[in-house]
Amino acid sequence: MKLATLRTPTGTAAVRVEDGKLVELGYRDVGELLRRGELSAAATMNGREYPLAGSDLAPVIPEPGKIVCVGLNYRTHILEMGRQLPEHPTLFAKYADALVGPYDDIALPPESGAVDWEGELALIIGATVRRARGETARAAIAGYTVMNDVTMRDFQYRTSQWLQGKTWEASTPLGPYLVTPEELSQDAWLRTFVDDVEVQAAPIADLVFDPVALVEYVSTITTLRPGDIIATGTPGGVGHARKPSTYLRAGATVRTRIDGVGEIVNRIVPETT
Repeated sequence: MKLATLRTPTGTAAVRVEDGKLVELGYRDVGELLRRGELSAAATMNGREYPLAGSDLAPVIPEPGKIVCVGLNYRTHILEMGRQLPEHPTLFAKYADALVGPYDDIALPPESGAVDWEGELALIIGATVRRARGETARAAIAGYTVMNDVTMRDFQYRTSQWLQGKTWEASTPLGPYLVTPEELSQDAWLRTFVDDVEVQAAPIADLVFDPVALVEYVSTITTLRPGDIIATGTPGGVGHARKPSTYLRAGATVRTRIDGVGEIVNRIVPETT
């Protein structure tokens, strides 16, 4: 099953994706549907229908309570950055204001000259859990989506703390869908393209800490609730690690695709202040 959050003339609406159409589910967005415990029921709900083609999709979870991101979690990326494999996940946070829709523009802020791409698989929490283990952690995953953790590298490396480079407003596309776990193959690949040139390609099996391990770890620290997001990290191929370093410029188009999950497509534009 695939769910999305659709922008309509009267606000947003949670919808189910099927047969080239979107079916309204009676909730403001997918996050609200999850908080009401209606994920399973969404498969049979019926409401107003819209064409999928040309739809204006919001971030699939527009207002998550938490966005927990994992750095250095693909073996290839860790090695290209000249680091050792970690014993524990490297965590940082984003705020909901960083999110944009799966096909929205990404604005280049005038303060940064080192804006980088980081395609990622993100998981969406569907149950309230604390110190979850094993099957409890697995069952807490409502589904998966695509994210690009667009990063301002010059701000990220101003200090040893990454937050200031990671949560710029309107910088992080999320979507297009929540795809329930049975639709994600462990053989799936993540690929990122800049102007149709493939810059990242890796199997999600290359993750050092897989989604279940991340739910276990993060829920040890804090309660995870429906609609919370954990971004699992980016593979090798980021612009900062290239020789010379390469960054996003106005006019570029970035696409991130994960087999079985979907694709986000974002144009890079100058920020208008």
